[in-house]
Amino acid sequence: MQRPETAEALPDRGDQADGIAGLAGGTRPSTSLPARVVLVAVGSTALGLGVVGIVVPVLPTTPFLLLAAACYARASDRMYAWLLGQPALGPIIEEWRRSRSLPPGVRTRAIAVVALSFGASIVLVDSLPIRVALVVAAMILVVFLYRIPTRR
Repeated sequence: MQRPETAEALPDRGDQADGIAGLAGGTRPSTSLPARVVLVAVGSTALGLGVVGIVVPVLPTTPFLLLAAACYARASDRMYAWLLGQPALGPIIEEWRRSRSLPPGVRTRAIAVVALSFGASIVLVDSLPIRVALVVAAMILVVFLYRIPTRR
């Protein structure tokens, strides 16, 4: 049961069977205070890792953001609404929930960041085995990103 003063301010959580809403299913008041504290801690850690993942190519951003959203949705209406209201993060979460796809341009930017950061690393590293490992890791990431659908 939602508090009346926040019910209108919350974004629509969509179909309860989809990823985040499915993980966050149920009503928040049934979650005990210790469980909400743990969920907020896990969600905040995931959010931090997701934000770091924006600039560190081997750390995935979207899965951590989805985990943070699921934890916040279960633990705190206010934190969930805040996360979805963030201009750089909210649209990615909403788009994934709606269509299991990325917004236009996100995949292209992610591949560009992978290419630039891995390219710089490959140039700066002297060891051939490490360079080969970086090339393989970059190719795996690019293939993974390329396979995620983009909504048009």
